[in-house]
Amino acid sequence: MNDRISENTEVLVASSELNKQHGGSVPSESIIRKRLRKFKRLKRGYWSFVAILIAYVVSFFLPVLANNNAIIVKYEDKLYFPLLEVYQATQFGQSAIGEANYRALREQFAVKETSDWVFMPPYPYGPNESLLDESGFPPHPPTKQHLFGTDDRGRDVFVRLAYGFHISVTFAILVTLVSYALGIVVGATLGYLGGKVDLLGQRTIEIWSSLPFLYTVIIVSSIIVPVYLPGRSQLLQPAFWLLAIILSAFGWMGITYYVRGEFYREKVKDYVGAALSMGASEPIIMFKHILPNSLTSVVSFAPFAIVANIGALVALDFLGFGLPAPTPSWGELIGQGMNNLTKWWLVLFPLAAVFVTLLLVVFIGEAIREAFDPKEFSRLR
Repeated sequence: MNDRISENTEVLVASSELNKQHGGSVPSESIIRKRLRKFKRLKRGYWSFVAILIAYVVSFFLPVLANNNAIIVKYEDKLYFPLLEVYQATQFGQSAIGEANYRALREQFAVKETSDWVFMPPYPYGPNESLLDESGFPPHPPTKQHLFGTDDRGRDVFVRLAYGFHISVTFAILVTLVSYALGIVVGATLGYLGGKVDLLGQRTIEIWSSLPFLYTVIIVSSIIVPVYLPGRSQLLQPAFWLLAIILSAFGWMGITYYVRGEFYREKVKDYVGAALSMGASEPIIMFKHILPNSLTSVVSFAPFAIVANIGALVALDFLGFGLPAPTPSWGELIGQGMNNLTKWWLVLFPLAAVFVTLLLVVFIGEAIREAFDPKEFSRLR
């Protein structure tokens, strides 16, 4: 009994000291921190996020990890950087015409036992390099040199999948951000102003959403023929941005309905009236006061929007209306697998890459949706 009384006394003393340190009250933890802590407790979604984040960050370093261009070449006491500049084969004493073959150059230096050397990436094959010097006709099965084999043009499948991952995820994130920006602005305007503005906006969205997306892509592709510019990054290709603009033009309407509904519900609350009485302008009320309280559903749907955009790019590439050849593309590899069903590596690895990526992003979306559940964490609690 005495032990229990002493324990309660210690708790009361500690509580009073904590109250004194914080001005008489213990500060409550913010909603964002509670949601982040809940997200970390959802192990499947959290570790899926970690895996996707690590893979995406690593994909930015693919030019120095998987490439047929050397990182540094030392030749006749001079240093060359092929990743930054194109060098002809004749500059290194090779008899071939065109760009230097750095794998052959490394073997050449090793045979001659000179002081010259070539520093190659760990995986010395490029995404658009046709390995026609391999024995037999492509596609080649997996080997120690080519982990996932080669496609029907002799290009390394592993490298094309890795570069395709970077392109697909970057494309999906870009389209999602642009679509969300447009959808939030339009939905906030319609929901806050209401009346004729809302009526006109709703009819415009209904007309725009009735346009067939695939036919629009076909028409635009026939007018503006997408071309691949050699020597330029895949993310700087005109076709990449053209396709991103088209998908963004059709992807913003879905989020508009959610934001509009949230604004209709929030604009009648007391804090909005208080802001109006204090002379706050309408843009300040919309985007500083109402919007932060309306983003729960928007954030929860973001991972699923990324999944949809990755799927859209893969589908367009599969149908031949996506990124132009020879851009590394998951959809194009899946198409090759459909045309070469006996070549199991062209069927298995591209489908596995798409499946695993989409599955991990779905796990992230489920965890975010549960962590941002307003029934569990509310400002009224």
